[in-house]
Amino acid sequence: MLRKNKILFLIVTFGLIFLLPLIGSLSKWKGLPPGYGDFPAQKVEADPGFSLLYFSLACIVALVITLILVFPRWFGFKKIKEEPAPKDGATPFPVWFWWSLPVLAVSWFLMWARVKLVISLEYYTFVPLWWSFILILDGLVYKRNKGASIISRKPHLMQLLAVVSCFSWFAFEFLNFFVIENWYYPNDKVFSGFGNVFWFSLSYTTVLPAIFEWYLLLKTFSAFRNRYKNGPKFNVSRTFLILYYVLGLILAFGMGYYPYVLFWVLWVALVPMLSAAMALAGFWTPFTPVKNGDWSSVILIGLATLFNGFFWEFWNFGSEWFHDSLPTNPNYWKYSVPYLDKIHIFSEMPVLGYFGYLFFGLNCWIIWLIAAYIFKFNADIDVTGDQS
Repeated sequence: MLRKNKILFLIVTFGLIFLLPLIGSLSKWKGLPPGYGDFPAQKVEADPGFSLLYFSLACIVALVITLILVFPRWFGFKKIKEEPAPKDGATPFPVWFWWSLPVLAVSWFLMWARVKLVISLEYYTFVPLWWSFILILDGLVYKRNKGASIISRKPHLMQLLAVVSCFSWFAFEFLNFFVIENWYYPNDKVFSGFGNVFWFSLSYTTVLPAIFEWYLLLKTFSAFRNRYKNGPKFNVSRTFLILYYVLGLILAFGMGYYPYVLFWVLWVALVPMLSAAMALAGFWTPFTPVKNGDWSSVILIGLATLFNGFFWEFWNFGSEWFHDSLPTNPNYWKYSVPYLDKIHIFSEMPVLGYFGYLFFGLNCWIIWLIAAYIFKFNADIDVTGDQS
């Protein structure tokens, strides 16, 4: 397949991600779904109630995933002999690490404290909070990698990550309409309509940079880096990839037609379609090393997103939980999840929902790679010379 045809195939597949749920939704509702076009998304319809069957099945899946992550040797992963790290002189934290600490502290304080004297400043805390956190993570990577991090080695990459992050999260917001708003933003009156678009555009730039900084940080720990490197080899045939691709097409349409039963497809439909399309076209994906038994790319990006998800949910929860009568955080979100909305621990997200972050990280990496292949920029996020 010529490169031009490969790129066209990726573009068409990416387009189907948005077209097929729309077609399914039009078929379901005989028109556009409830709430379509509201920005930011609002709760427009009550979800089906709790389902013990659905919840039990989800718990089984969550248990299997947990066992694989915690006890990988039960599933065919072999321990790798770790080489002792060279004892060089300690690398100091970079200057941006120290500058970011007070920014994060002030932003966090203002977001949660509701100081009446500066109440309007609380509208604008999300972006400085998250960009300072990203720079702190980068500083940790810098120190542990002996001076190698995205900011120090590939600052242009951070800019590209921010741009792709912004557009990719708008894509998820669009897909959210077809599952009848799994998440929504009740504080939509803090800004005007244009203000919401402008502010949320800035906010969306933080998603991919945060996830990839966590990924690079986890790779600096041998316990994470080597834990999933020597596992079962899984080399798939072209027939399997085609079936996997077709499954993605079916799920994408089904998500629009059965928005409650298949709401989870929002997080995993991108993987069957886009990763299979990339593999069929001969491009590298996070699944490529799995054929040699190296699952670290797939699992570490999931764990990175899960760890970052804790901070997403923690800071979001605290920004409104103690002050429901005075909404000031326009970024504050709540969930409207069918069947599974049970057990919340300092979070708007139900506990089972955290497992969705494992898949969301893969989706983000795949979108990042597709953007790189289409627009011809280097997508390698590694800063040490190893294969990412």
